[in-house]
Amino acid sequence: MRRLAAVLLTLALSGCALSGCAGGGGAGGGEVPVPRASDGSPSAEQAGSRALTLSCGAASEVRLPGLARPLERAGTFSRLPALTRPLAVHGLIWSQNDERLYVGVVCGPRTAEQFVTLVAHARLTAWEGRPALRWTTRTGVRNLMWLERPGVAVYVGATPGLDDEILRVAAGIG
Repeated sequence: MRRLAAVLLTLALSGCALSGCAGGGGAGGGEVPVPRASDGSPSAEQAGSRALTLSCGAASEVRLPGLARPLERAGTFSRLPALTRPLAVHGLIWSQNDERLYVGVVCGPRTAEQFVTLVAHARLTAWEGRPALRWTTRTGVRNLMWLERPGVAVYVGATPGLDDEILRVAAGIG
């Protein structure tokens, strides 16, 4: 099964490279991680820029985009129930009324082959030329996760009322 997933991933990424697709297309959403700054401490706003970062360690910082004003910080998370094995997760939660937006990092997957097996019932796709997974939970949370670099996967999820934010947020992550 893993070999088939690796072959499918290679074909998907090859097709994306040939067709020039840059975005992941479609919506995804789900569960959420916990933030860390580049020094390994919980994520903090950087001086002057008010930008937030999440990290799996000093060399793996992921910068988050600014979010729409009506969203308010609502906490953190350190677990994604959809993962097939225990991995460190660091994430932030934003809310607007009863809707939630989750952004985080999953620490550990180093190769595309490891990454594609992280969520059992996810759809394999690509995001900006990188392997990506999309899935929807039983509660309707849509999820998108991609392998940013070896050891770091980025996760974005949202409840149905905010699922249009997933691709906008994902596009701003750097």
